[in-house]
Amino acid sequence: MTEEIDEQIEEIEEEIRETPYNKATEQHIGRLKAKLAKLKEKKEKVGEGKSEGGGGYDIKKEGDATVGLVGLPSVGKSTLLNKLTNAESEVAGYHFTTLEVIPGIMEYNGAKIQLLDLPGLVEGASEGKGRGREILSVVRNVDLVIILGDVYRRDISKIKTELEGHGIRLNQSPPEIRINEKDSGGLKINSTVEQDSLEKETAKDILREFGYINANVILREEVDPEKIIDFLSRNRVYLPSFPIINKIDLIDDEEKGKIVKKLEDMDPLFISAVEGKGIEKVKERIFDELNFIRIFLRPQGEKADDEPMILQKGAKVRDVCKNLHSDFLDKFRYARVWGPSAEFPKQRVGLDHKLLEDDTVRIITG
Repeated sequence: MTEEIDEQIEEIEEEIRETPYNKATEQHIGRLKAKLAKLKEKKEKVGEGKSEGGGGYDIKKEGDATVGLVGLPSVGKSTLLNKLTNAESEVAGYHFTTLEVIPGIMEYNGAKIQLLDLPGLVEGASEGKGRGREILSVVRNVDLVIILGDVYRRDISKIKTELEGHGIRLNQSPPEIRINEKDSGGLKINSTVEQDSLEKETAKDILREFGYINANVILREEVDPEKIIDFLSRNRVYLPSFPIINKIDLIDDEEKGKIVKKLEDMDPLFISAVEGKGIEKVKERIFDELNFIRIFLRPQGEKADDEPMILQKGAKVRDVCKNLHSDFLDKFRYARVWGPSAEFPKQRVGLDHKLLEDDTVRIITG
């Protein structure tokens, strides 16, 4: 079954490569890409439960968030993990040292963040090479992706290509598209913004490939055929990410300047994991990228806790109650808040009050 799907995928990919992209071929290529996405989804379903090397990676998530260290083999992921956490990931100067996923906990600003040292990705990982699908399946379930390269292997785009091939979208949001299916009337496409990268007929062909015959479609942002395919596909995940370039101790300032210039649009961090240079900046960036805020609880009749509760930006009093215990929601009367989100100290608020960094909260139940 998978061999037959692979053949179809190869045929379509070859046709896409050989078809020049222009206005005349846009609709045809859009249709081919939609077929390709459907075939890859089908292949993924057929392959569920199967693995390339004797079982997948069983990772128990711990802490306030999980971060994946992704990169080519031997760029220093294990050394970085050991510097950031209390883990003991084997380190050696040859490829494929890490054959399993090694977890560790990084403590920073009161947050406990799980870091995963993942086996090195190789070209073709998204198609299963080098246990690639198993590794990428772990990546799909993290909260933040760090792509690690070094000063000699800094082609971050190769890793991004493998992640893209497995439905992982970095630093993007799901396309703002609404689809309301109808019983008749065909496909009608309306947009609230000007569309410069998409023809309506191309969009309709893609929708038909995914089984939509009668529907009203509203595009709330500028999209291209790939974004419509992403929206219609069921296997896309959207994750924050940032790159790190390791081993800066091996080059001089002039060479580093050249690398900085080449990668400035990616905003990477430059570190030496071996020498410990830049490690604090990595911790700070991880915390910031995870959009954490710290909230301090103040039980009735007591001082505020020293240890913060870690929540996501935009969290409300309701989220504090959920984190504590479901009983706090059931018995909630009101809350008292001190800090940046309060109009005055000890303000009385309800469940939907939005909290800010360094707020202090007391929950009153009854």
